[in-house]
Amino acid sequence: MKNIRVAFIKAGWHKEIVHNALVGFEQELEAQNVDAELKVLEVPGAFEMPLLAKRLAETGKYDAIVAAALVVDGGIYRHDFVAAAVVDGLMNVQLSTNVPVFSVSLTPHNFQPVDVLENFYTEHFIKKGKEAARAALAIHNLSID
Repeated sequence: MKNIRVAFIKAGWHKEIVHNALVGFEQELEAQNVDAELKVLEVPGAFEMPLLAKRLAETGKYDAIVAAALVVDGGIYRHDFVAAAVVDGLMNVQLSTNVPVFSVSLTPHNFQPVDVLENFYTEHFIKKGKEAARAALAIHNLSID
């Protein structure tokens, strides 16, 4: 059994959908028989994720940090600047702290709160959560010696 310490950050917007990234992440860890120490935190929105990720990384307690959000175009402003700021911020965290940071942040252009789209994104977040778990484990087990 492998061991990994992970902080998992979830954005609160569309939390009923975003939560499924954690579901998929945990399913993949279980499928791979990984003993994970998982700390789950929720922030108001995606924009707050990089700062929390940096604070967590700087503690030295985590082997990886995962951040999940659904950033949608609400028609009032362009969501692409938020998405870009979040991904750039998360990248800067890992480069400045040497702790791997994984993004499960989806940015659909045509999201509406209708059953067919909510169901699609729910399933997609499960898939992306599993992918994040596989990526986190691959980097954790990577030897650069």
